[in-house]
Amino acid sequence: MAKKNNDDVYLDELRKVRAELEEGNKKKNKAKNDLLQFFCGLLMLSAGLFLIFQNLDVRSSWGTGFLRIGGYSLPNGLIFLPIIVGIVMLFLMDRKVFGWIFIAVGIIIILAAVIMSVNIRWRTTNAYVFVAMFGLAAAGGAMVIRQLFKKD
Repeated sequence: MAKKNNDDVYLDELRKVRAELEEGNKKKNKAKNDLLQFFCGLLMLSAGLFLIFQNLDVRSSWGTGFLRIGGYSLPNGLIFLPIIVGIVMLFLMDRKVFGWIFIAVGIIIILAAVIMSVNIRWRTTNAYVFVAMFGLAAAGGAMVIRQLFKKD
C-alpha cells in the first residue's frame, strides 16, 4: 500500500468538513421550510375562519322569556332574583358564604339565559365563496396539524 502524503490527508479532511457543512445547511433550510409551512397554514386557517365567521348572523331573542313551561314563559326579570337575594344576604347574615353562593348562581343563570337566547344563522352566499372559505380553513388546518405532529 502506498502511503498517503500530507496533501491527500488534508484534502480528505476538507472533503469531510465540506460534506458535514452541506448536511448542516440542508437541515437548517428544512427547519426554516417547516416553520414557513406552519405559519402559512396558520395564516390560511385564520383567513378561512375569519371569512366563515363573517358570514354568520348572530341574533338574540332576549325579552321573549327565559324559561318556557308549556305555553307560559318566565319573565326575564326573574332571573335577577338570585343576585338580589345574594346581595341582601351579604348585608344581613354573619356567614357571607351563602350570599356569595347566591350571587354566583345568579351570574351563572344570567350567562346561561344570554347564551340560550342566541340564534346563529348562515347568510346566503354563492358556492365559490363557500368553497373558498371552507377550503382555506381545511387546507390551513391540515398544514398546521401536519407540521405539529410531524415525525423527524
